[in-house]
Amino acid sequence: MILKYYDMKKEKKDMNITVYCGSRFGEKSVFKDKAVELANWIVESGHSLVYGGGNVGLMGIVANTVLEGGAKVYGIIPEFLLNQEKGHQGLYTLEIVNSMPERKTRMINLGDAFIALPGGPGTLEEISEIISLRRLNRTDKPCILYNIEGFYDPLRKLLNEMVDADFLPAKDLDKVVFASNLDEIKAELGGN
Repeated sequence: MILKYYDMKKEKKDMNITVYCGSRFGEKSVFKDKAVELANWIVESGHSLVYGGGNVGLMGIVANTVLEGGAKVYGIIPEFLLNQEKGHQGLYTLEIVNSMPERKTRMINLGDAFIALPGGPGTLEEISEIISLRRLNRTDKPCILYNIEGFYDPLRKLLNEMVDADFLPAKDLDKVVFASNLDEIKAELGGN
């Protein structure tokens, strides 16, 4: 079900940036600050946001900042999370789906690049799927973990341990970018 429907085809050569992030703010104010900075860059670069459709936590901050800047925001939310994540009613499109797998598939299909801000198990699950798709050569779209204040260092360590234990080819680590600042994200996505 789509509450608002507009043509989702890009009208110019911009990107749909899929952002995975927490439905909470986290303990450090820098998480919120960097989420706002990323959202402002999405707007300034002429891109659009694809995200989980909620209006809470970092999800809400990113969406509202992009909306305030005048860019398009596509939200995808399962019906059972409409109340919990406060489905955002002010988006370009809020698509209501039946399940989490359907949400993830839609976000992947709409996205041209994937960025994970800090978040919980849901954020980790979503970006892990992109990591797997990159590893299996099912997508060549950029996969970036925004490693704010080392948030994703434990995941980087785990991936390196997988390489050391011969569960992951070392070359596949090059398909995942751990960016510590916005400039590194910009460089990975071609400037701007």
